[in-house]
Amino acid sequence: MDLDSWLLFASIAFVATITPGPAILLVTTHSVAFGTGRSVATMLGNISGLFVMSLLSVMGLSAIILHSAPIFFAVKMAGAAYLVYLGVKLWRNGFGFHQAAPIAEFTDSRPKSPLAKLYLNGLFVALSNPKAIAFTTALFPQFIDPSQPIARQFAILIVTFMFLSFTCLWAYAAMAATASRRASHVKLPGAMSKFFGGAFIGSGLFLASASQK
Repeated sequence: MDLDSWLLFASIAFVATITPGPAILLVTTHSVAFGTGRSVATMLGNISGLFVMSLLSVMGLSAIILHSAPIFFAVKMAGAAYLVYLGVKLWRNGFGFHQAAPIAEFTDSRPKSPLAKLYLNGLFVALSNPKAIAFTTALFPQFIDPSQPIARQFAILIVTFMFLSFTCLWAYAAMAATASRRASHVKLPGAMSKFFGGAFIGSGLFLASASQK
């Protein structure tokens, strides 16, 4: 793979990964709720899911999923339902902060969700994201030169895609955590949990509605 082709792929992948979607929404929520450090588990779960999707693309299985209407519909509906579930849970339970505590207190007493749970949240959101399936299947073959070693080229594309995804997720998580630390309104945690919860519910309902068309 020549440098020009790699730069073009990296540019397209960067635009795709920086565009807000379910993964970014999940990571920013976890960063505000549990801290940027613990949200790394969510990021790792997400890029693990992207790695699986990329391998499926390499093996041609993503194309089968995309061309099998029942399977693809099931994947989309599962992803939409999971987003709604996360939203309802967040709306009802909040981040786990003590709502009457000053900002300095609840920032230091954030709940400690198990890292494995955060990882699985990120993994499932990635695996149930139709955009990831379509992206890897449609884009990867465009940058493969049949005259060159195929495995090496796919490895470069996959590593690039995962690195850009992790970097963008980390940037969003850091910005969200910084914004939450600088806020001073006492009722902010409750308002933010309602905001993120509503965003998850809205995203899930939108995806479910779009899947019906």
